[in-house]
Amino acid sequence: MAERGLEPSPAAVAALPPEVRAQLAELELELSEGDITQKGYEKKRSKLLSPYSPQTQETDSAVQKELRNQTPAPSAAQTSAPSKYHRTRSGGARDERYRSDIHTEAVQAALAKHKEQKMALPMPTKRRSTFVQSPADACTPPENFSAPPDVTTTTSSSSSSSSIRPANIDLPPSGIVKGMHKGSNRSSLMDTADGVPVNSRVSTKIQQLLNTLKRPKRPPLKEFFVDDSEEIVEVPQPDPNQPKPEGRQMTPVKGEPLGVICNWPPALESALQRWGTTQAKCSCLTALDMTGKPVYTLTYGKLWSRSLKLAYTLLNKLGTKNEPVLKPGDRVALVYPNNDPVMFMVAFYGCLLAEVIPVPIEVPLTRKDAGGQQIGFLLGSCGIALALTSEVCLKGLPKTQNGEIVQFKGWPRLKWVVTDSKYLSKPPKDWQPHITPAGTEPAYIEYKTSKEGSVMGVTVSRLAMLSHCQALSQACNYSEGETIVNVLDFKKDAGLWHGMFANVMNKMHTISVPYSVMKTCPLSWVQRVHAHKAKVALVKCRDLHWAMMAHRDQRDVSLSSLRMLIVTDGANPWSVSSCDAFLSLFQSHGLKPEAICPCATSAEAMTVAIRRPGVPGAPLPGRAILSMNGLSYGVIRVNTEDKNSALTVQDVGHVMPGGMMCIVKPDGPPQLCKTDEIGEICVSSRTGGMMYFGLAGVTKNTFEVIPVNSAGSPVGDVPFIRSGLLGFVGPGSLVFVVGKMDGLLMVSGRRHNADDIVATGLAVESIKTVYRGRHTGLLAVPQTCQARPYLRTFSLSVPSARKPLPPDLRVARVLTSFRIAVFSVSVFYDERIVVVAEQRPDASEEDSFQWMSRVLQAIDSIHQVGVYCLALVPANTLPKTPLGGIHISQTKQLFLEGSLHPCNILMCPHTCVTNLPKPRQKQPGVGPASVMVGNLVAGKRIAQAAGRDLGQIEENDLVRKHQFLAEILQWRAQATPDHVLFMLLNAKGTTVCTASCLQLHKRAERIASVLGDKGHLNAGDNVVLLYPPGIELIAAFYGCLYAGCIPVTVRPPHAQNLTATLPTVRMIVDVSKAACILTSQTLMRLLRSREAAAAVDVKTWPTIIDTDDLPRKRLPQLYKPPTPEMLAYLDFSVSTTGMLTGVKMSHSAVNALCRAIKLQCELYSSRQIAICLDPYCGLGFALWCLCSVYSGHQSVLIPPMELENNLFLWLATVNQYKIRDTFCSYSVMELCTKGLGNQVEVLKTRGINLSCVRTCVVVAEERPRVALQQSFSKLFKDIGLSPRAVSTTFGSRVNVAICLQGTSGPDPTTVYVDLKSLRHDRVRLVERGAPQSLLLSESGKILPGVKVVIVNPETKGPVGDSHLGEIWVNSPHTASGYYTIYDSETLQADHFNTRLSFGDAAQTLWARTGYLGFVRRTELTAATGERHDALYVVGALDETLELRGLRYHPIDIETSVSRIHRSIAECAVFTWTNLLVVVVELCGSEQEALDLVPLVTNVVLEEHYLIVGVVVVVDPGVIPINSRGEKQRMHLRDSFLADQLDPIYVAYNM
Repeated sequence: MAERGLEPSPAAVAALPPEVRAQLAELELELSEGDITQKGYEKKRSKLLSPYSPQTQETDSAVQKELRNQTPAPSAAQTSAPSKYHRTRSGGARDERYRSDIHTEAVQAALAKHKEQKMALPMPTKRRSTFVQSPADACTPPENFSAPPDVTTTTSSSSSSSSIRPANIDLPPSGIVKGMHKGSNRSSLMDTADGVPVNSRVSTKIQQLLNTLKRPKRPPLKEFFVDDSEEIVEVPQPDPNQPKPEGRQMTPVKGEPLGVICNWPPALESALQRWGTTQAKCSCLTALDMTGKPVYTLTYGKLWSRSLKLAYTLLNKLGTKNEPVLKPGDRVALVYPNNDPVMFMVAFYGCLLAEVIPVPIEVPLTRKDAGGQQIGFLLGSCGIALALTSEVCLKGLPKTQNGEIVQFKGWPRLKWVVTDSKYLSKPPKDWQPHITPAGTEPAYIEYKTSKEGSVMGVTVSRLAMLSHCQALSQACNYSEGETIVNVLDFKKDAGLWHGMFANVMNKMHTISVPYSVMKTCPLSWVQRVHAHKAKVALVKCRDLHWAMMAHRDQRDVSLSSLRMLIVTDGANPWSVSSCDAFLSLFQSHGLKPEAICPCATSAEAMTVAIRRPGVPGAPLPGRAILSMNGLSYGVIRVNTEDKNSALTVQDVGHVMPGGMMCIVKPDGPPQLCKTDEIGEICVSSRTGGMMYFGLAGVTKNTFEVIPVNSAGSPVGDVPFIRSGLLGFVGPGSLVFVVGKMDGLLMVSGRRHNADDIVATGLAVESIKTVYRGRHTGLLAVPQTCQARPYLRTFSLSVPSARKPLPPDLRVARVLTSFRIAVFSVSVFYDERIVVVAEQRPDASEEDSFQWMSRVLQAIDSIHQVGVYCLALVPANTLPKTPLGGIHISQTKQLFLEGSLHPCNILMCPHTCVTNLPKPRQKQPGVGPASVMVGNLVAGKRIAQAAGRDLGQIEENDLVRKHQFLAEILQWRAQATPDHVLFMLLNAKGTTVCTASCLQLHKRAERIASVLGDKGHLNAGDNVVLLYPPGIELIAAFYGCLYAGCIPVTVRPPHAQNLTATLPTVRMIVDVSKAACILTSQTLMRLLRSREAAAAVDVKTWPTIIDTDDLPRKRLPQLYKPPTPEMLAYLDFSVSTTGMLTGVKMSHSAVNALCRAIKLQCELYSSRQIAICLDPYCGLGFALWCLCSVYSGHQSVLIPPMELENNLFLWLATVNQYKIRDTFCSYSVMELCTKGLGNQVEVLKTRGINLSCVRTCVVVAEERPRVALQQSFSKLFKDIGLSPRAVSTTFGSRVNVAICLQGTSGPDPTTVYVDLKSLRHDRVRLVERGAPQSLLLSESGKILPGVKVVIVNPETKGPVGDSHLGEIWVNSPHTASGYYTIYDSETLQADHFNTRLSFGDAAQTLWARTGYLGFVRRTELTAATGERHDALYVVGALDETLELRGLRYHPIDIETSVSRIHRSIAECAVFTWTNLLVVVVELCGSEQEALDLVPLVTNVVLEEHYLIVGVVVVVDPGVIPINSRGEKQRMHLRDSFLADQLDPIYVAYNM
């Protein structure tokens, strides 16, 4: 948004020229119609007004001036006085290693542009207690507002933190009642859209989010109905203006010839033998102590003699003479700490002399080191069984309680050998090592970690090792007796090649400065150069900066002796400023400009290029100023236009002697690049590695590359080695490196380097937010960051200290390391950039969010690429490499598996994901593809099915003579008075109450008498029955029938949650116009309690009658309805969409329902069934209260709430009474599956056997939960449960029982359908295992007397077999209509008495279930002998989400989300203003809350092609679930928007 201060006044607008005003009006029109984004509108408007608003320009200049004042002082390269330099550093500003004044200015300029267009981004909502790191004052307090009493709250503050879901409750949000007129008075409801307070904090943030996501509307598509196969991902079209290479094809560049020197030894071991025997007293290696002082010097004589002893011991003393442990060619691990170069050097050369192959690795610190498992894989693949180490190191390894070294994760079993001299055997005088001229046999293996985190061993031959030493000696002009200071890791890379090999080859003296010394004495390497007059120093950029920071403590050092300062990470483009700053500071100390020699290295090609030491006074090589935009397309372009996106790089010298270099395309076949094209550097020489050990396939693609020309023909037959470096060859054959293959991020066809993005992020002022390492104590030294070398370097900041520190500690206390990782993850057919940084412990939420927002803006402006995810983690929590750097691949793995535990996160999928399919837009009128949906293709079978015909079934009892259920009960009381119909159990499995036919009849008579005496009720009055599940509820129901009253069963309120549950009871009482409430004494007291008065108006309850103590009085005459069409009872229920719906059930419908169930399940007086259901609505009520009286079977009643106290109750009852048919709900099945999953053996010991079960039926009004049913079946298969027994029912509000499996007929069938087709309202059957497939199960068999037809809900025309549509039903037990305060005839007719628009069944009256499904004719045979028609339910129409023109079923998205992380207990989704909101319940630690945000976003994007707008993480039990185990998503939505969920975290995706 433009700043308000920059807006011109109305008078100023009126004074504008007419053409400008016309253009402004046109812009306003484009914005209102959605043809331009808000951002584009602001930009164009500012451009139009800029010539006419001088105050705008003044403001801009003021902003620039302010930014310049905030920009840190220039680098040391532009400062001559050291004091000035130190003053600029004293503020503890950004990391100087990445410092580039030009780049900093570019970032600040980009941010200044964004400042003009700044839009209010919604900050995430975080619970105050979630992270102790967040200061309390950083949390946003809830806004105060007064709202009417809310009837939608599910949890209170006291219960929100509980891990147990509260009792299942039916809660309609905002009092929505089906059939209510829109214009009716809703004074008791919230006054805003969907019952949300106007000033709700959540909805305000969502509006902010919508403002940031405004985009132009897409033009309508020409054709809406497109085959699923054509729903493809948008492929980004190449930019026609993108730069393309224009040069000629490059030719390989050769280095100077490798000189032949007569006295060069034939092998490196020969050089050691020569110097060890002829120059025994010459110094070879000096080690330093912790203070930086020399502690031990290894002479060549000592190195030779100790290496001989070790070689002899390895070959002759580890085993027996006949069975030696080691033989030549075997591989051994070298495990030595970084502060013990002497022991390592002896061990390495001892292995060479013994002709065994050393594999140097890092010392394992813990059993689960980052990347340690991959090191173990390397050791195992190399067949290593022996590890050499020092005595000190061995003692420091982690041990078990028995004192043995622990078994490191993924490592093979190793035998540890100590190589200290006192443990070695002196060889006999006649024993000599077998030294042969260097050949292609392996000399050693150097490990390398790939971008993906896998560890590979680069095998180096003895010939390559020797040739590399010769090439280094020639390129660096090494001579005997020179001193070299090595600050690098001596076990690998340049530290090994120069400090261990080249020094022995040339009889040089190496001073090894380990990292532990650098921590306490950062200037130690400069002091060693000064003290020893060293000619060469091996450093990285970090060491240059450490020296600069400590420089003022040691002003008398001299670097005049240095002829080469080899910067081994000089290949990093951002190292140029490091070299310049160091030169500027130390030039006055004798450092010569020509001495700085950057080099480029890789594990495969070894030294790729190195700048030769220059001639004093000669001009220094130039720099290349490249366009970042060109680099992203792989093209070299000198930056001339936009200085904000320039990259300055320095050369790394020429090709190594005897080598040849070419540049090939980084992907695809190794085609030679053009001269102005960026590619991967390949080297051909004898000095490179020979293979990846044990990986022949990868070896061929890396070590045996034959370049080809544009026609694909090989260029020569000389094999090249891929170096993994990206670069080009410039003028004068100078080599320039611009990045690494491992740090390459390919996003939408453009290349970006991780280090470039890091540098941009660092240019944003981050000192308040980003953690830069510990200020005291041990610091983490980066070693192998998989992005780029400068990620391995260090920063220095000098905080102001009141007390002076000792010289050594003064610098050590201020050393800090920047902790950041940049990598890409593959999400939805493209790479997405993820940035992870460590947050300072004292950073506030607002500081962190502001920094993240500015980083996103800067990266977008400089690199023209969006960041998918930006995460901040607590300090010192990112996984580290052995030397303390960030382990990038491990960080990426933690991110992907949800174990990173960020404390702040910002997702930007709306910005990054641009390849979504175009939204579908339905065309008005009938299009050419209209035959697909709603109209029937000629010759296609209509999708309809029917159960058995009720009229053809004869019953052999007298029940069919009675038309009313009350008459049947009276008849049974006379015919079989002692026959027990109901048996109620408690949690212990004990029978607490029974009811025979006569007992139930007499109890009902008393209740009917009380209704007349106390309630003064007339026939037809409505009576609310408020009872817990039990026999009392059944008696009250029949008492109402005896009195002629209309019973309404209502779930009683929850005593511990009256605020949430009592308003629902009140609403049903009001809507049903109940004249009386029948209940127990306990509940009556609760209804009139003080707590109830706080929730509802208790003074206006209708008459309340308790039925605990009834007088022994009977009615003189029982009521008999005049006709069977009279109302029998009202069935009230809350749908999953939050709609409270009451339907009218007539006596004839009740009779037909019971008859259909009896016939389907073969229920007779001798049968016994077990019911574990809530008895308040739908089929659950019918089974609990009606069916036993009609059929005469015995029902064992198990209240579901009792299972919370005894999980075994239901299954134990089934076993005890040998029940053949049992009914339950999904919530009961899920409770048993989760609670008893690991207690099957306990069930066996208790003797529970379910082999007696014939049918286990789940009563539901939803799509069958196949996964839960299968889990239940598999789990209890071991105790006899037949998988065929488990089935489901299907019912709806208009007809409570449409399908029920029953005892006869074929087993339920299953099919796999394509999810993408379902989104288009179509069905496409696929095979099991097909991608995007969904398993659907048949919802039981259609009941007798029921007919169903599948109809297009829009055209109301029947559809064909296996086509998706709305399920319409016709049956004698369909409900009569809705019962509401305001009867809507139109709604009644549309839902209960509607006709098809055409077809044979057009005259039949149908009821609309509101569920989508399809009918499929199977090959099975039904009970009638015909082919079986299976009905598959897909989901409720009211629940579906219309997004991007497609229809989504919430359960599909929720299923995807629920399986992504072990800590997700439950999930629910809904939409708000076209934003998809995902709510997840976290059952783990709260620190895992933010891990779920990217996982949820990823899986919904990958599997459903949707971008999640908001992710809400809540406590377990917050998602409301009704009595049938169904989620009440709309109630959840209203609670969220009213800010009543007390969420752990709310993330708003940008």
